[in-house]
Amino acid sequence: MRFITEQGDITLTPQSLTIAGWTGRDRAAVQHHIEELAELGVAPPSQVPLFYRAAQSLLTQADTIQVVGATTSGEVEPLIVQHDGTVWLGLGSDHTDRDLETVSVAASKQACAKPVAHQLWAMADVQSHLDDIRLRCEIYEQGEWIVYQSGTLAQIQPIRVLIAGAGLKNGSAMLCGTLGAQGGVRPAQQYRMALIDPVLDRQISLEYRVQALPIIA
Repeated sequence: MRFITEQGDITLTPQSLTIAGWTGRDRAAVQHHIEELAELGVAPPSQVPLFYRAAQSLLTQADTIQVVGATTSGEVEPLIVQHDGTVWLGLGSDHTDRDLETVSVAASKQACAKPVAHQLWAMADVQSHLDDIRLRCEIYEQGEWIVYQSGTLAQIQPIRVLIAGAGLKNGSAMLCGTLGAQGGVRPAQQYRMALIDPVLDRQISLEYRVQALPIIA
């Protein structure tokens, strides 16, 4: 994979991928969400937050991903990459199979590719104002772009806490959890995402399409 940074381009293949789940900073809201999903048949996590392992080969910078069936959806998330002793912050989507999620959350995350943006920021440059950084996701629905997710990193567990909890090592990548979906979690065929730094006046963008393959029985 090729990433663009202010210090120059980086070419790397992450050796492992962790997907952090249930990472909301408001524990009461997380518990409420767990109870909501339990009513839909999704098993509660064994701990909060929970660090799922997934194949690093799922990470992609392609502008189109293929999925099986019509019940998958994306989630805007901060991406952490550790490379040559440096921690980098980027943007990705934890695209997930929602039907499979009711059987196994871990399997549902393994079922779909994870699009990531081409740009990374050095964590050292944003550490002092991480909670001010915004996440935003729009989906193309009924002929127009609408806001699907929006909030700040203050709504997610501190990145340093997640890095420590996951035990990330050099060559690792981690998706760090997401925000609530406005109007409820649902599939879409196009996603437009951004990680916005209001202090340094910059942003990382990610856009991708979803091609649903038929379920052949």
